[in-house]
Amino acid sequence: MRKSIWTASLICIVLSGHAVARESPEAMREYEQALELTPNLENGRKVYRICAVCHTPEGWGLESGAYPQVAGQLSTVLIKQLADIRARNRDNPTMLPFTSPSLLGGAQEIADVAAYISQLPMTPRNGVGPGNDLVWGERLYKDNCTECHGELGEGNLEDHTPAIFGQHYRYLLRQFEWIKMERRRNADEKMVKQIHNFSHRDIRAVLDYVSRIKPPSEKLAKEGWRNPDFPNFARPHSLHSGAGYTIDQRPSRPRRP
Repeated sequence: MRKSIWTASLICIVLSGHAVARESPEAMREYEQALELTPNLENGRKVYRICAVCHTPEGWGLESGAYPQVAGQLSTVLIKQLADIRARNRDNPTMLPFTSPSLLGGAQEIADVAAYISQLPMTPRNGVGPGNDLVWGERLYKDNCTECHGELGEGNLEDHTPAIFGQHYRYLLRQFEWIKMERRRNADEKMVKQIHNFSHRDIRAVLDYVSRIKPPSEKLAKEGWRNPDFPNFARPHSLHSGAGYTIDQRPSRPRRP
């Protein structure tokens, strides 16, 4: 059996004196169960049909930030977030119905769809910020973010730390704001404390820099690529579609259904 990542992380955090992230035992059980299973990519493709409605058949989301790019994300991150949303350890009213057992199934389906999504190539043209404060953004990133997210935003498979390279700028803004304001219950508490004093300038600068970190070339789709698994699926006119998000618009606290 694979050693419990949560148990190992808990021991490390306690020994180092860092705050313990809020975890859901139910979500962690499903997470660990999914890790033990062998993913079925063909079934993952079938399950992903539900996800494609919002995240697009390519998994690229929308530049507006309404939906994130999920293509190429680490499988452990996808599994963890799906399990957390289903256990209501992460408030996401839009996603919650789609994680219900009647639509998503159990741990096997979570493992399957996570494996399918993780191997999708990423858009070569994700949404980026204004580009006017990148030197400051790079300094903030290197001083605050590399320990967990990596020098190149690649994340960490074992610790289910998200890869953030190639993500849409406006989605990064929204999630960063929610983490800073403690609106994401499954956020790492160390990060919450670390970014507590970030100013608006800091947030815009560091996330603009992050949005411009290019994934490795082997993870990027070729120009004009369309997912051949969904040849007749309706797609948005462009990644620019959808309602946007700006740092000056404070999102209302999501209410649990």
